[in-house]
Amino acid sequence: MTSYTDKGEKAASFYCDKMGFEHFAYKGLETGSREMVSHAVKQDKIVFVFVSALNPGNETLGKHLTKHGDGVKDIAFQVEDCDFLIKTARERGASVLREPWVEQDSHGSVKYAVVQTYGDTTHTLIEYMGPYKGLFLPGFKEPLFKDPLLPTLPAGGLRFIDHIVGNQPNDEMVPVSDWYQKCLMFHRFWSIDDKQIHTDYSSLRSIVVTNYEETIKMPINEPAPGKRTNTWTTTAVRGFNTSPLTPPTSSNPLRQKLKTAKIQVKEDLDRLEELKILVDFDDKGYLLQIFTKPVQDRPTLFLEGFGAGNFKSLFEAIEKDQDARGNLTALSGDGQPKAFY
Repeated sequence: MTSYTDKGEKAASFYCDKMGFEHFAYKGLETGSREMVSHAVKQDKIVFVFVSALNPGNETLGKHLTKHGDGVKDIAFQVEDCDFLIKTARERGASVLREPWVEQDSHGSVKYAVVQTYGDTTHTLIEYMGPYKGLFLPGFKEPLFKDPLLPTLPAGGLRFIDHIVGNQPNDEMVPVSDWYQKCLMFHRFWSIDDKQIHTDYSSLRSIVVTNYEETIKMPINEPAPGKRTNTWTTTAVRGFNTSPLTPPTSSNPLRQKLKTAKIQVKEDLDRLEELKILVDFDDKGYLLQIFTKPVQDRPTLFLEGFGAGNFKSLFEAIEKDQDARGNLTALSGDGQPKAFY
């Protein structure tokens, strides 16, 4: 996943220091890249790339940063046949931003192509033309500096990206999910509506689409009308398979619900409550869940790991933060939003 930022090295350092990532690959002036610098960090199967401009007047990054601030630009998929997928996507109405091209170095060759998805977000299709023996991708080399502090920090415990969410304006969820099913040959995996996920003030509809093997999951969300309105953007949200971290809120009636549940939580409930770790469960098992506050100045991107049972807890936490920022508004009698204080 690639994010545009005006401070790529600092963004990479944040994820390494705070989230347990490793800065493992770099592309910049020293590697022959004269326009952009890229810092790649990884943890197990997760790879994030932070891209910044090297020269003034870079319109590609400049316009995106002005409009969105630091944020996700591209979500890449590894594919087996890039040419076929691009041909099919184009025939079905997708906007192909860049036709397939090949990059290579002494370690091997990689084919790429780029398609436009919702908003300003793109998908890069990556096909390895045989085994690639380099660090990451052609053009990347080892970072110029490795922080000696990182090996002394505890492991982050993140394993892989479970899903990446695309939040849409109202009434855009269905067209976007249809685009994935039509142009990328995904299928519907799961869906929920505002009767299932809501608070007194906010509600959510979601359609999850996935590829044929069901290894890629893309929840497409939209808000539903409520007593108040909050700010939704087209910025991606990430769901991780993870070891427990700390969220900003906890589940309230957990102990009461577990008294009649068919499952038994093995972890110490006092410890879970102390760390504010959510528990979502049904008759087949349970899941420990966490989510962070926004990880950048514009509050449009956070990291999460949870299921439908705790969406309400997430919404309540978001509403609390938005109220503090003055972004939570009430609906007036004519249905128009007004500041809520």
